[in-house]
Amino acid sequence: MGIMKPVADNGVRLRAIREACSSCSLSDLCLPVALEGSDVDALDRIVQRRRPLNRGDQLYRAGNTFGSIYAVRTGSLKSSTLSEDGEEQITAFHLPGELLGLDAISFDHHPSTAEALETTSLCEIPFTELELLSAKIPGLQHQLLRIMSREIFDEQEMLLALARRTAEQRLAILLLSLGDRFGRRGLSPTRYRLPMSRHDLSNYLGLAPETMSRLFKRFVDQGWICASGREVHLTDVPALREMTGNPNVRRQSEGA
Repeated sequence: MGIMKPVADNGVRLRAIREACSSCSLSDLCLPVALEGSDVDALDRIVQRRRPLNRGDQLYRAGNTFGSIYAVRTGSLKSSTLSEDGEEQITAFHLPGELLGLDAISFDHHPSTAEALETTSLCEIPFTELELLSAKIPGLQHQLLRIMSREIFDEQEMLLALARRTAEQRLAILLLSLGDRFGRRGLSPTRYRLPMSRHDLSNYLGLAPETMSRLFKRFVDQGWICASGREVHLTDVPALREMTGNPNVRRQSEGA
């Protein structure tokens, strides 16, 4: 959702904004709410379209003062912290249509560093302005809280799913989870491109890079997935789900 030039007819302008936002990661924030033209103007004014980040660019660093939340339009990022011995620990991946920066709201500073995994475009939403605006627009605050709750739930669900799991189960859970997240945006939940390297995957899952390579080979040999570079096809979703030990894990991916 970017800042748009005014046009004479409010109806035409409102339709233009909605069309521009239809594929935007902020669509869940504003489109389901019955906004008047003036409300759309107000929301449009506070959302800032940022200059795209290149791979390796940092959106913010751990310890930076919190001021905004961010919506990923295209591309992807990773969040990470440093261990006591200075080693990077990846804590989350952020895909198109997802918000990041939520973990800083209660601390007034960012507890993690966000880095682009590829060329990435984002929308920045100043949080103070969003709070003020949500108090004036009926439904916007509820919609914001719903989105924030979903993002936090997804992260907690992933952490619980990975706890006390074997290496095979962790990879299966992650592949199904990524498929589900891509599927939410109308993409295939069984055929997708991994935006992160396998080294980043192994870091996130707490596995050695060599173990990650062996796991991918085993999954391919078993016929559970096809993989070429970063391109992945989940060819046997029921088998992957059975491996997780939880038949309810990411049911959206099955049969897609």
